[in-house]
Amino acid sequence: MGVVGVFLRGLLMGAADIVPGVSGGTVAFITGIYDTLLDSIRSVNIAFFRKVVTLDIAGAWEQVNGGFLVPLLLGVVTSIFSLAQVVSWILTHYPVPLWAFFFGLILASALVLLQSVQQWHPIRILCLMAGTAVALSIALSASVGLEMGYGGVFLAAFLAICAMILPGISGSFILVLLGMYNAVLLAIKSLDVTFILVFMIGAVCGLMCFSRLLHWLLERFQQATMAVLTGFLFGSLAVVWPWKRVLVWIERSNGELKPAQQLPVMPADFELYTGQDPQMLLCLSLMVAGFAVVWFVHARWGSSAAGG
Repeated sequence: MGVVGVFLRGLLMGAADIVPGVSGGTVAFITGIYDTLLDSIRSVNIAFFRKVVTLDIAGAWEQVNGGFLVPLLLGVVTSIFSLAQVVSWILTHYPVPLWAFFFGLILASALVLLQSVQQWHPIRILCLMAGTAVALSIALSASVGLEMGYGGVFLAAFLAICAMILPGISGSFILVLLGMYNAVLLAIKSLDVTFILVFMIGAVCGLMCFSRLLHWLLERFQQATMAVLTGFLFGSLAVVWPWKRVLVWIERSNGELKPAQQLPVMPADFELYTGQDPQMLLCLSLMVAGFAVVWFVHARWGSSAAGG
């Protein structure tokens, strides 16, 4: 896998992580770099920092697979900073078609992940159901409105980054639930250096902790863990379902109302509750397009990239 290929995967991961309901971990999995990503993150440890301090740059680079991790992170950062404003605008002006496209992406990703679980039996089926139930409970939860301040920023980043590397659980949606999503987007668009630095420190700490736990689970309970992750994806379909009814509204600091809790509904009910056109033909077309994109990416790059 070349540097350009890794960078492009990073671009896709960054784009996914911006959107509530879409996971960068899902993109890493369907493009075949998930195991390599976890190994590289896990390699950032005391030994790595010791090499950096002693100026053993070559050793540090080799330990974290720098030829993979650096272009991937550059792709993620490039995507986030270049697309944050675009995605925010689309979500504001064309939310239903955009969610339809992402619904197709997530459904196809769930089916790809489903294929990775072998020899289904009652325990693995229970793991699948448990993962689905957890994702559904997160998807249908109301925002908690985490207190602002740099402590809140650090905690939000710590929790969100754990979700970002899980296929099926969206880190940006965790930020929505914590009431921090708009604040993070605003900080990125306005280049609030202090906010971004605190957020990055929280994210790094979260990555260091959670990547080790996830690696341990995949090492010892690989099939059961994959079943749970597959359930996460299926459950997260409720987040990206295009037609939703708002159950709870909250008021922003500027007086604008925003949804705090939403319930998926059928297109006809969506039109009844909101008075908006469900745009059925467009949405179904975009679902199919999203589905096709994932299957193409997986068929083209997934298997060949699996080994890193």
